[in-house]
Amino acid sequence: MNPVIIIPTYWAENDNPTSIGEVGTYDHATPISKPVPELETCLDSLEQVRGILRVVVLLVAPPNCADAARARVNGICLAHPNLNPLIIGNREAKVIENAIHVVAPKMEGETVSLRGYGAIRNMGLVVAAVLGHDVVVFMDDDEIALDENFLIDGVYGLGLLTRQDLPVSAKTGYFFDRNDSCYADESRARWCDRYWTKRSEFNDWMERAQHSTRISRSNYVCGGCFALYADAFCHVAFDPYITRGEDLDYLFNLRMNGLDVWFDNQWAVKHLPPKTPSRASRFMQDVYRWTYEVEKIDVVNHRIGLRRITADSLEPYPAPWIDQGVHKRIFLTSLLRAIAGPERSEYFHVWLHARGEAKAWARRMSESYLAFQTYWSGMMAALWCNEPIARAIVDTGTPYVPRKRKVRRARKASDTYDMQGGEEAQR
Repeated sequence: MNPVIIIPTYWAENDNPTSIGEVGTYDHATPISKPVPELETCLDSLEQVRGILRVVVLLVAPPNCADAARARVNGICLAHPNLNPLIIGNREAKVIENAIHVVAPKMEGETVSLRGYGAIRNMGLVVAAVLGHDVVVFMDDDEIALDENFLIDGVYGLGLLTRQDLPVSAKTGYFFDRNDSCYADESRARWCDRYWTKRSEFNDWMERAQHSTRISRSNYVCGGCFALYADAFCHVAFDPYITRGEDLDYLFNLRMNGLDVWFDNQWAVKHLPPKTPSRASRFMQDVYRWTYEVEKIDVVNHRIGLRRITADSLEPYPAPWIDQGVHKRIFLTSLLRAIAGPERSEYFHVWLHARGEAKAWARRMSESYLAFQTYWSGMMAALWCNEPIARAIVDTGTPYVPRKRKVRRARKASDTYDMQGGEEAQR
């Protein structure tokens, strides 16, 4: 195997919260001036890990601070030469995007780019294919590897068959929080969250998975502890149209194409996320996310040649979130949070306007992923081990030490005279 670790990292000029519904909104972004960025802690933890061949850092930053973010990330990566880091920023992404336009000229939209959760993941997959890596291991920059066997555990069982002759082409681990728990914290639930019960349903599923065999079929994906074999990531792409939750959505994408995600209860990371700037902004993304999933799955289930995705097969989580009942949950939760708690006006906006806008958008976009997916296999085959593209991104993406310019002092006429031994010597 030839594994590569891929780490998306999100940066911003400051830590001000983004506007609700703003395009390019991420759960958290590292301020340029942060003394110890999450990425630095993540790479520090990987220094102990055995078997690392390359770490690809996907640098996501808005134009107003792209250069400053590149400088910070370059400096962080320079401190970890043993990890053979490669930075994929705007310059390298442009090389990839131009190559994709050549091999798939009819493919539209930002489907492989450094903008949007799903498109960013796709950028990582394309880079892995160009460099010839047959295993991709995703981490998030706010996570740390727990021991030296992180990569060994990650590739354990990958590419093999189960006892039922089912291929293990995609495998997820899980994360421990700051309290060393792998379960979602239900203590923060308020009365206005009584219909937003993802945490309790997730915990029910995690309890079963933790007490099962080491490798079992998964209903869950931890995007920061996720391993993919080439026969999965070269045939199935992430959905670039989803607002968030692209990792769990990838499980649906695999299932509709006849593959499964498998859960490894002995593979984990530590998750140390910064404080979420705006819960209302995340809720808005979730409204669009779950509304879109319902519409998308309905399209998939009526499409000949794709495997059906049923809520019954995804009990106890995320079954309640992929059927029509999720609309009632959104309606009640946005209303209750508009009555009590912080950011009331934002939640009232969701209840009054955003719910309907999300439904209209989801219906309009529900077939977009399937159209994009038709290009993916051919595109990945055309880009696999592409030496000119690989050379181009490695040349610019390898961290470097900026050269200092030599400043030459202008010579005076008297200096020239003295150096030459006098005027007569010059002649």
